[in-house]
Amino acid sequence: MAKSKPSRIDAQPAFVLHQYPYRETSRLLDVFSRDHGRIALVARGAQRPGSQLRAVLLGFQPVILSWFGSGEVKTLHSAEWQSGIPQLSGLPLLCGFYLNELLLRKLPRDDPHTNLFSAYFEAIRDLAKALGTGDSVEPVLRNFERQLLQETGYGPNWRVTSSGIPVQAELEYGFLPGQGIIPCRNDLPRYEGGVLLAFADGILPSERALGQTKLLMRQAFSAILGDDPLHTRQLLLDLQKL
Repeated sequence: MAKSKPSRIDAQPAFVLHQYPYRETSRLLDVFSRDHGRIALVARGAQRPGSQLRAVLLGFQPVILSWFGSGEVKTLHSAEWQSGIPQLSGLPLLCGFYLNELLLRKLPRDDPHTNLFSAYFEAIRDLAKALGTGDSVEPVLRNFERQLLQETGYGPNWRVTSSGIPVQAELEYGFLPGQGIIPCRNDLPRYEGGVLLAFADGILPSERALGQTKLLMRQAFSAILGDDPLHTRQLLLDLQKL
């Protein structure tokens, strides 16, 4: 029986989430692609001096990738850098590493999420816009966290309680991971209904809303991540203390 030819994917928008040396002259890439989700690619020769790939395979930069192969690790065929997003630095760079760690931890391989890819692209672009402007990065982080929860099946409907009752702006509520929005309880943080409704639309109109949704997302992700916290989140918390 003739062997089937390795599948090939051409001109796929993507971002490099993580990479490290592989054998003597190659690099192993963890890539988030638009139509194929997270995939593993080996970039042959990318470690050689003068390799053009080294200048293209940068984090937080949109690239167009082509690859082939039928196994778990595919082989990179070509890579083309797409201009338009400045290199991240400072706090936006740390936030970018945080987004990447979330994807690496919670997004299975070979599981397409085109909406989440668009959300990531938008988040990286907005982090780049915050460079040198003093704009808060918090709305960018909160909205990406919300969309990641929704896309991976962990996000509740923020507009209704777990019993199906519509959230009312003038009331306060609690949140239980795995259950969703519930009537407020003394042993749980309280969230304003108006904040929950605005958050469902990706709107964070005030510092109060930012503070509540930050706590809300911390609750949600702590339940998902368990006893293995994110390294970048701890780094961001340490920087805030300084």
